[in-house]
Order: sequence, then C-alpha cells, then structure tokens
Amino acid sequence: MKFLRLDQVIDLTGLSRSSIYLAVSEGRFPKQIALGARSVAWVSNEIEEWMERCINNRNNI
Repeated sequence: MKFLRLDQVIDLTGLSRSSIYLAVSEGRFPKQIALGARSVAWVSNEIEEWMERCINNRNNI
C-alpha cells in the first residue's frame, strides 16, 4: 500500500482532474486523505479496488 498523488491517479485511471474530484464529491470514487495543510493523496489499494469494480461492472453498463 502506498500514497498516490493526483498526477499518479490521473495516469493510473485515465480520468481528468475535474472528473476525479466530481466523482469523489458524488461518492463514486475513493476520497483523498490530507497529508498536510496543502497536500493530499489517495491510497493505492482503494484506487485499485475501484478499478476492479469498474472492470467487474462493465457488462452492467
């Protein structure tokens, strides 16, 4: 498990910055955690689990 910064999450998921923050606000994407006053990151395992759910649900679209 490791922390991923926004650029890494964008590279990993293919989502844009605005899409990530919109999905977080709608509860459809893992929430970021504060690392400091002006620094956030996502937990790698949570992003990987989200990606697996997307793959498993692709036939339900």
